[in-house]
Amino acid sequence: MENKIEVKDGKMVVPNKVVIPFIEGDGIGQEITFAMCQVVNIAVAKCYGGEREILWKEVYASSKAEKFFHTPLPDETLTAFKEYVVGIKGPLFTPISGGRRSLNVALRQDLDLYACVRPVKYYAGISSPVKYPEKVNMTVFRENTEDIYAGIEWEAGTPEADKFYRFLQDEMGVTKVRFPNTSSFGVKPVSKEGSERLIRSAMEFALKNRKPSLTLVHKGNIMKFTEGGFKKWGYELCEREYKDQCFTMNSYDQIKNEQGVDDAKQALADAKAAGKLIIKDVIADAFLQNAILYPADYSVIATLNLNGDYVSDLLAAQVGGIGIAPGANINYTSCHAIFEATHGTAPDIAGMNIANPCSMFLSAVMMLEYIGWTEAAQAIDVAIQTCFSEGKATSDLATGMDHAEALSLSQFTSQLINKL
Repeated sequence: MENKIEVKDGKMVVPNKVVIPFIEGDGIGQEITFAMCQVVNIAVAKCYGGEREILWKEVYASSKAEKFFHTPLPDETLTAFKEYVVGIKGPLFTPISGGRRSLNVALRQDLDLYACVRPVKYYAGISSPVKYPEKVNMTVFRENTEDIYAGIEWEAGTPEADKFYRFLQDEMGVTKVRFPNTSSFGVKPVSKEGSERLIRSAMEFALKNRKPSLTLVHKGNIMKFTEGGFKKWGYELCEREYKDQCFTMNSYDQIKNEQGVDDAKQALADAKAAGKLIIKDVIADAFLQNAILYPADYSVIATLNLNGDYVSDLLAAQVGGIGIAPGANINYTSCHAIFEATHGTAPDIAGMNIANPCSMFLSAVMMLEYIGWTEAAQAIDVAIQTCFSEGKATSDLATGMDHAEALSLSQFTSQLINKL
């Protein structure tokens, strides 16, 4: 179909002039999304001399959708993302406590975008709260459709919560709910299939990009059958499907128990020398500490939904903040993907021309890489690094930089376009 990405035999066929649907977003979304389209258009034109072009197609969610369709997530929006395969979105407002469910989560679940992919790296010139931010270079694969984000919960004091508790007590023999009359309840589903497809995607990424290790981050010491299952299924998958390409710490422990620690150490050293991917795991709270103390020990991370939420923001803070943290939500089987700014809507500064657009710009870089337009992606990434190196940034970043020039959103965008 003309101007549409097609999927054949599990791979995308991208036309030179391709339609990309986008959601503008709430709050600062209008400003940063417009700026992103400008930057991408110019990068594509410069790199391909007019042979390639993105044809932007606006679709609606949240406040704009309420205005035009009287619903926060119209069927037309979901249909567009399904039909055109790849899209991008600005930040969307999510109410806290009561109210509608998160539209971000709804898009991920309705389109089965099971992998939330967040690369985190340091850009020279950016201020960081840690001593060696350049040692942070990780890509997080966060499971996107299960865990507590499935939204299965009941509010304290409702008949549903009471019914659920009585089922736990009467049918399942649960006696450990300390205050049942005032407890809310939630269910945490974690499946073998959901865990395996996420970890498989992380494995394929790590192997394709010649990364040294893949770490399974979990809380299996407490949640033995959900988070513990994630770890167990992950090791089993790697040993079953990637035996010749990886060395697992399960194998290390087995050799240590059977042959001694020296043989285990030698086997690990031999695997590294052979260029095999090292598969290891770490308890989530230990990882949060280690990621600050020993960031160079980690490369690709695979984890469950809630852990991934915490981990992504922790790592982003080490390299300068969530304002320069891109994100993607991908189904590697169907090829459907939505790229997004990872921060909030910042309504307090909306319309003031001071928002930082870099999360949106870098998410567009990920999108261009995903569709195979790597030259344009690299051009934007290099231009961003050049701006930071020269001390040019929006005020949120410039405040902590040495001899930096605080620019408005439009000024920074213009500087970036000049670098292109």
